[in-house]
Amino acid sequence: MSLNESIVEDAALEWFGELGYALGHGPQLAPGEPAAERESFGEVVLVGRLRMAMRRLNPAIPEEAAATHKESLSVQNTSKAG
Repeated sequence: MSLNESIVEDAALEWFGELGYALGHGPQLAPGEPAAERESFGEVVLVGRLRMAMRRLNPAIPEEAAATHKESLSVQNTSKAG
């Protein structure tokens, strides 16, 4: 059996499903589709999902702190280790 993208993708989807992650079909979530959660594939972080997870995991933190942490997690880090 040769290893290809489909085999790896199917295994990863099964694993994430077993861990309780909600799975979505890629083309339905792509930018421009009704269920899209980002405007382009360049937006790696799904900000809406991040915001909901932060609220669920940290219900007591102030909104300002949540916004600061959301920003630090979703901004591309352009610095390079020396």
